[in-house]
Amino acid sequence: MGRSGCLFLFLLLSILVVHCIAIFLFINGFLLTRTELPHYSHCSDVSQSPCGHDDTKTCWTKPAVHRIIIIVLDALRFDFVAPSTFFQEKKPWMDKLQVLHKLASEKSNARIFKAIADPPTTSLQRLKGLTTGGLPTFIDIGNSFGAPAIAEDNLIHQLVQNGKRVVMMGDDTWTQLFPHHFNKSYPYPSFNVKDLDTVDNGCISHLVPTLYDDDWDVLIAHFLGMDHAGHIFGVDSVQMIDKLQQYNEQLEKVVEVLQSQSGKGGLHENTLLLVMGDHGQTVNGDHGGGSPEEVETSIFAMSMKKPSFPVPSEFDTSSCKLDLDGRKLCISSIEQLDFAATVSALLGIPFPFGSIGRVNPMLYALVAGTWNLENCDMISNNSQLKMEKWMHNYAKVLCVNSWQVKKYIDVYTDSSVIGFSIDDLKHVQEMYSQAVNWSTDSLHDDMSSFDALKKKIDLYSNFLASVADLSRTKFTEFDLRKMSIGFSILLASIFFHLFVIKRVDDMYITDFHYHEANTVSCGLVVSCIIVAARACSFLSNSYILEEGKMTSFLLASIAMLAFRHSIMTKKMISEAAALVLLIFILRFTIEVGLSKQDSPKESEFQSWAYAADLFPILPLIILAFLLYKSISSSSCNRLLKFVITGSICSYVLVALHFTLASSSLSHMIPPVFDGIKGNFIPRAIYVTGIAQLLSLAVFQLFEEDKSSKWEEIILMKAVAMLSVWSSTLVILSGKQGPWIALASVIGGWLITRLKDLDQDCKNGSTGLLARYSSSVAQWSFLASCFFFCTGHWCAFDGLRYAAAFIGFDEFTIIPQAILLTIEAYGFSHILPTLGLPFLVVYGRVSNKTRQTRESLIQLFQVYLIYGVIMAVTTAFTVLCVMIQRRHLMVWGLFAPKFVFDVVGLVLTDALICVSSLIYFVRA
Repeated sequence: MGRSGCLFLFLLLSILVVHCIAIFLFINGFLLTRTELPHYSHCSDVSQSPCGHDDTKTCWTKPAVHRIIIIVLDALRFDFVAPSTFFQEKKPWMDKLQVLHKLASEKSNARIFKAIADPPTTSLQRLKGLTTGGLPTFIDIGNSFGAPAIAEDNLIHQLVQNGKRVVMMGDDTWTQLFPHHFNKSYPYPSFNVKDLDTVDNGCISHLVPTLYDDDWDVLIAHFLGMDHAGHIFGVDSVQMIDKLQQYNEQLEKVVEVLQSQSGKGGLHENTLLLVMGDHGQTVNGDHGGGSPEEVETSIFAMSMKKPSFPVPSEFDTSSCKLDLDGRKLCISSIEQLDFAATVSALLGIPFPFGSIGRVNPMLYALVAGTWNLENCDMISNNSQLKMEKWMHNYAKVLCVNSWQVKKYIDVYTDSSVIGFSIDDLKHVQEMYSQAVNWSTDSLHDDMSSFDALKKKIDLYSNFLASVADLSRTKFTEFDLRKMSIGFSILLASIFFHLFVIKRVDDMYITDFHYHEANTVSCGLVVSCIIVAARACSFLSNSYILEEGKMTSFLLASIAMLAFRHSIMTKKMISEAAALVLLIFILRFTIEVGLSKQDSPKESEFQSWAYAADLFPILPLIILAFLLYKSISSSSCNRLLKFVITGSICSYVLVALHFTLASSSLSHMIPPVFDGIKGNFIPRAIYVTGIAQLLSLAVFQLFEEDKSSKWEEIILMKAVAMLSVWSSTLVILSGKQGPWIALASVIGGWLITRLKDLDQDCKNGSTGLLARYSSSVAQWSFLASCFFFCTGHWCAFDGLRYAAAFIGFDEFTIIPQAILLTIEAYGFSHILPTLGLPFLVVYGRVSNKTRQTRESLIQLFQVYLIYGVIMAVTTAFTVLCVMIQRRHLMVWGLFAPKFVFDVVGLVLTDALICVSSLIYFVRA
């Protein structure tokens, strides 16, 4: 590598290192986990409470239920459980769990709840939140594919410590979170999203037989097929409806067994059944964010004992409507945050030390034992007294609940680096003192008036609600010092970046004697304005939500200016018009979305089904033809031609894979191809890609290309690199992949053709920044549009997790992580960055050393401009999360956007450095 190439590589590596340092510091200040305290609740602790605990036979609360069965249906949307009459529009997936409708409407001891989860809504964080009673922390998402054991106090730990026997079956995440807690466990692997049945069949095989055993107190069965069906096929699919019907049949069997043994002295005389979801899912089957579809799930609760009388109307927030059969059905609401505290109160065990939830009155009242009123005559004149007795019992439970939460807040503040502010603590203390003082006056007065009891309950409830709201905004600690240092370094790196760009521009003008060159152009001004507008938009959550549309609009704005200029100059009008048309098509795909393939449906016109399956083969043919033309007209090294030929063969395999995977063409495929269906072709493409990359490395290190045309060598290397990555990316992206790949080729070619359109003078009379700023900005915006066109968005439910299992049935973190990264960032970062040399060398072939060095400097400048655009947009994202760190949407929106952007920036910097090694060597 020449002296200039070494210098260029050093500068690019320096920028990468500085960005990594800045991001590392900022992450350490921003994505800190909530401080997990090493404290655990004990039965004896309640003696310190002001709640008048005199019963030495009980722990914190009097046990209300002997056994609990928790059936978790992963990704259980609220409208899977609630009747369709509760919604404006009926959907195909509604009204499938009929057994829950029937029980909730006909029996007073059964009720449906709308359960609200706290984002992020990944399964790991929801299970952790359900069992600890605390709020999720964003950093836990990184452990979603390898859950560590929960170290802080939790519901499962309290069950075991207080002699409760726990049996688990289903999703193996439970055994990862609680490795030594279960008396019996039947875990099944959970990460093969293509497998809809293994986990469910395992639960089914053990669930009903275990109901007849008397060696457990809490049974947990976690079904997973519905979550996987959503990820692969979407909610509106045959597979999803089949799963719901399967669950309905299984729940009928469970209820039948429980009711048959719920008589006096029966095994399930005092058993509580909970059928619940850990989170919801979007119509596309995704989850992780904070949209209503993702955070709204359900809990169905049924006690084997009938309650003495309905819960007092003052505490009943139910919404009642008629179901499809005309039966009245009421649905209550519950926060998932309240689950751990409520279950602990029902079982009479200590609440988890870090729980900040409230014992839910509706769920608590559903179990007859909580009221102590089984022997009361409801028709007697003392019904008011009985109601006051229940309220008195519930007030005592809330007193213990509030005391535990207050104790946790005090210890957390003393132990945490930052904790709550003085004003916040003062407000919390005042609310708690008001509730306790009121309770102290009336706690031992069993004949307290209804109003006094209601006031007592309201004070405790308001205190607990206030703590929960405060915690949602201020629980996670932020180290502003580290965040500020990280942001400052990132900002400084941008100024350094701009300084290097200016120096390279001056060097170019001086070295090549363009003393009268223009350093400012119309394209430069417009590009700066557009890039600044996009960056500033990230300070608004509304623009982040609509980022795909906004980016395509800004790209269209630049393209329309170019189109106007082409008309005025009568140059390249067709190319400019084609670019505008392409952007319009991309905007349409952003609106419609191509990330989820519709489930196979019966069609009256079978030919349309054939066309849909065969249509993606057309762009593959075009791409293969373009690769063939590139090597047939080139005099480059045979090894490069061999690599590109390998990509053509991979395209053939991709076409074969799409054909074999086609449901409409399956009856036409000869049996000889049965052996290569499934994983064989994807793995063959992956192996081919690895072999091609190794071949390019050999060429780079050991082969001496005989061609003296530097531009041609660079061009063919770029073609080879793009072709190697494209075949893997296309198969990971599904049937939309070939079209996006073809669109990226067309878009890149059009931008390359139009790059000199806005120059005021002839080629070579402008500085590099003025010459390339517009085309590089368009290149960057086009790349961003491809991210959204492929069905992604900056949230964890915007990842297409199914792509990680193309070619694999079992989960292994490294290969799956690599495939998911390639699919997510392929069209938006990998291919655009590797393809930047086209902007410089396409259409330029020269044997002159002077022009070769000129092209080398131009390529380096293009990389710098592209990198600084990425850095500016990322810096504004970082600024946004600094400002919005206390926003309610910080973990559902701003933090995911931050993660996507910083990963994209580091990936882009790394790819630029790798490209420098490839393209500048021997320059």
